[in-house]
Amino acid sequence: MAMETSAESPVPVRTVLQAVGGWIGRLGRIWVEGQITELNARGGTVYVTLRDPVANMSVPVVGRRETFAAAGPAVTDGARVVIHCKPDFWVNRGRFSLSAIEVRPVGVGELLARLERLKQLLASEGLFRPERKRPLPFLPGRVGLICGRDSDAEHDVLQNARRRWPAVEFTVRNTAVQGGNAVPQVMDALRELDADPAIDVIVITRGGGSMEDLLPFSDEALVRAVAAARTPVVSAIGHEQDSPLLDLVADLRASTPTDAAKRVVPDVREQLQLVRQLRDRGRRVLVGGVERELHWLSGMRSRPALADPVREIERQAERVEALRDRARRSLAAALDRSSDHLSHTRARLLALSPAATLARGYAIVQREDEGVVREAASVEDGEALVVRLAEGQLGVTVTERRLP
Repeated sequence: MAMETSAESPVPVRTVLQAVGGWIGRLGRIWVEGQITELNARGGTVYVTLRDPVANMSVPVVGRRETFAAAGPAVTDGARVVIHCKPDFWVNRGRFSLSAIEVRPVGVGELLARLERLKQLLASEGLFRPERKRPLPFLPGRVGLICGRDSDAEHDVLQNARRRWPAVEFTVRNTAVQGGNAVPQVMDALRELDADPAIDVIVITRGGGSMEDLLPFSDEALVRAVAAARTPVVSAIGHEQDSPLLDLVADLRASTPTDAAKRVVPDVREQLQLVRQLRDRGRRVLVGGVERELHWLSGMRSRPALADPVREIERQAERVEALRDRARRSLAAALDRSSDHLSHTRARLLALSPAATLARGYAIVQREDEGVVREAASVEDGEALVVRLAEGQLGVTVTERRLP
């Protein structure tokens, strides 16, 4: 129950601490899991700082040396343990701690099972999907490097990257890469580098080690921090066979620190060779194209139409003249044939015309109504007739008829 206090009726410190101790004492015995970050033994007592593997929180644990010795040699700094303990509150000093009753190291099988469950959880959230991974820049202006201090991994990345591209710049953040401080320090370095706009890519690396040594790089908080980073992240943890969860969420996984340097920074010699090859290829294409055009131009110039253009005009003029002469001859022949045909037709007409008969001295006798007189008996005496001659006509009157 809450204490009823006021400025006029306060309670002494001992009362407050005794009340807190009473509340904590009601928790009873509990099982707590964490990671040992500090382990000190003085006399028959062991003092341990137990850190939460996800949050940046810790609690002191006190126990007998025999209790920790019974857990075996696996209980060392950085080990994951499960402790059966009783919450205690030291009233005289106002200090909270856990009194260890039993200590059990977390076995490799249990760790693997937990990692597999965490892996499935993160995969179901889509943190490992290939489509969310970002491509690395072709040539980063500045690379952020998170690694252990004076480690082989740092040396491998820096030396190999500068050997490939001497002008590359690095911002190095040295952190713990195993143990209880690894996760918070790596996360702090990641946030700092990710907030720097000059950093184009971040490399998180360390050398090989046991599964327990690499556990910080499978920490859920660190994995989610990498997934939320705006800058592309490269994971180069351990060797080829090592596969922490950080490899799955990073934008690129490198098998070793040396491989990370090769994947992040291009080789200047290879790029120069590629430039030379492309330049030579472009020169060959350009020269080949020019040579083809020159060959085509030479062929066009050698054609008669361009080699002697006047000759082509003369040839066409001769063709026109030949066609004109041919047309003239054809027209003249046609006119001659038509003239002959006309003459023949005229001759036939003349031969068949009555005028030819009249020209031989014959005459045509007609009545005034233009009827032709064929028989002498058909006219009467005194009848007026018209006699048509070859040249002109005569008007006559019948005075005598002579019948056969």
